Amino acid sequence: MASLNKVLLIGNLTRDPEVKFLPSGDPVAEFSMAINRRFKTKQGEDRDEVCFVRVSMFGRRAEVVGRYFKKGSPIFVEGRLKFDEWEKDGRKQNRITVVAENFEFMDSPRDRSSQPTADRQPAVDPGVEPAGNAPVPAAAPDQKDDDNLPF
Repeated sequence: MASLNKVLLIGNLTRDPEVKFLPSGDPVAEFSMAINRRFKTKQGEDRDEVCFVRVSMFGRRAEVVGRYFKKGSPIFVEGRLKFDEWEKDGRKQNRITVVAENFEFMDSPRDRSSQPTADRQPAVDPGVEPAGNAPVPAAAPDQKDDDNLPF
């Protein structure tokens, strides 16, 4: 049987990302997000519901998130769910977190202009591939001639 574990979230950071380093030297960023949902009840009342989610991100993307995001920053996260279990004081504990595999900025570089000028860099980091934007291969030279198209 096939399975799928994919999470897409848009929300705001509830705290500044905390970047730590694993014994291997690889960076890991941990942060929480608030995802808001607005809906109408059967009685016609507008309601808001907030879901708080813990997120972990590894590698170069973790460093970028730690550098450019802060509490309140909007972010798009693409990742997977992870179930953690441990024992504390003889009691079993567990939680579900999102392991982010990619992210995108949801605001413009102008919105991040409160950072010192020396720290500012373009919104698109060359070491981070934006979600869903796979490189498009160039057309082969023999495919450029429209006269050879079969339609």
